[in-house]
Amino acid sequence: MMAPQNRKLRIGMVSPYGWDLPGGVQAHIQDLALYCMEKGHEVSVLAPVMDDDHLPSWVQSSGRPVSIPYNGAVARVAFGPVANRRVRKWIQEGDFDLLHLHEPAIPSLSLLACWAAEGPLVGTFHVSAPKQRAIYAIGPILEPAIEKLHARIAVSQTARGTLTEHLETDAVVIPNGINVDAFANGGITEEFGNRAIGFVGRFDEPRKGLAILLDSCERLVEQGVDFCLVVAGPGDSSSFLEGMSERLRGRTHFLGRVTDARKQEFLRSVALYVAPNTGGESFGIILAEALAAGAPVIASDLPAFRDVLKDGRTGVLFPNEDSQRLAEIIEKVLNDNERRSSLKEIGRERARDFDWSVVGESIFDVYRLVSATGEKVRLGSELRFNRVGKNP
Repeated sequence: MMAPQNRKLRIGMVSPYGWDLPGGVQAHIQDLALYCMEKGHEVSVLAPVMDDDHLPSWVQSSGRPVSIPYNGAVARVAFGPVANRRVRKWIQEGDFDLLHLHEPAIPSLSLLACWAAEGPLVGTFHVSAPKQRAIYAIGPILEPAIEKLHARIAVSQTARGTLTEHLETDAVVIPNGINVDAFANGGITEEFGNRAIGFVGRFDEPRKGLAILLDSCERLVEQGVDFCLVVAGPGDSSSFLEGMSERLRGRTHFLGRVTDARKQEFLRSVALYVAPNTGGESFGIILAEALAAGAPVIASDLPAFRDVLKDGRTGVLFPNEDSQRLAEIIEKVLNDNERRSSLKEIGRERARDFDWSVVGESIFDVYRLVSATGEKVRLGSELRFNRVGKNP
């Protein structure tokens, strides 16, 4: 018997990465959970947590994560027998109508939940990674678990391509979501002047490309271009400051980690936003946020960024890791008020494609499909480890 399509669902979501650490996957899960709850559904999120003193009531800790190198960065995940027991307990007590597992193809809580659970399962794949570096290369171990998923979502064509290449399966593309109105209507500050270049991210990760942007800015300083550089995000700025010329150092502001409201204000206030990332990006949520805030965007021509910027129609692309070309484009756009105004208008329109009113409904179409029979999530057979990361 088919279940009513408007029935209220109890949804379990699993975050593979540490909940109290900044990251696009965690932000996506949080916003999706809030969207679902606003629609009247019940949500429980299971995630690794460093400090569970200030968790919202709908987030349950699986314990502290451990750090592993992954895709050019450090991933903080939970895996192994202890995590497996906590996953199974959460599933057993949850009485879920469906589970939504994020990044279920890497050793994490999501993979453990995929192994443990039977019934309506949805997987979202966020990662984009070369085959020789990806944990996806252990495909034969993953395939039996991934085959259990009733539906697969990829956040971009780039993420979909990674999935099809490594696991020979396909997915529907639904992008990450943002609250467009929050960015479009945020405050504006004049503290950086009207010629500020913005950057947001974990800037001490080389693949985020801050070194490329700094090299471009050194060129702009030498050419006498009037600007300042504002960098927001976690990381140690000391090594970057030591490597700058004195003139660039005097024009650069490191804000550290910022609140959502501060980020919205920051993006509303910069003259342009630059994303110089060098690789490993599957979507580019910060680009969508900058577009929504009305910041003209300049980004490296990574496939994921090309998708967000529609091959340069809603932003400006530059050749990846080409700091000289980036400097030329920054100077040109910074000095062309008419171009910046046009990019703001086009960018704001493009950002609407990523609003939760659009993205959330697309995800709910998937939820309705997999939960239509009314079947509940249940525990499968016990998973036993000979050693962490290997299932006999």
